[in-house]
Amino acid sequence: MFDEEAKNYNIKGKLWLWNGEKGSWHFFTIPSEISNEIHFSTKLRNYGQRRGFGSIKVNVQIGKSYFETSIFPNSKDKTYLLPINAKVRKAENIGAGDEIEISLKLKDL
Repeated sequence: MFDEEAKNYNIKGKLWLWNGEKGSWHFFTIPSEISNEIHFSTKLRNYGQRRGFGSIKVNVQIGKSYFETSIFPNSKDKTYLLPINAKVRKAENIGAGDEIEISLKLKDL
């Protein structure tokens, strides 16, 4: 599941929809075990430097779609959230409630 050298994760889970005042967002929740690994791995390499909202830059693959984005900490359940934009959802024909597989690679800090 985790490649120490490349910081790669292959994860399966459900895409879900969050509705807010100013719109809706689709997210994929990084499971807590992997979120903990990511947190401690980046904390060790980051030497106390924090990015906005505690975000971490990542490269992601879903199906044939590759993109760069950031994951964000979810303090409620101590996981990270990966936003999935409309362009990727449309290209991969996925939506809220769909089981998907992602490949996530941490970018160098």
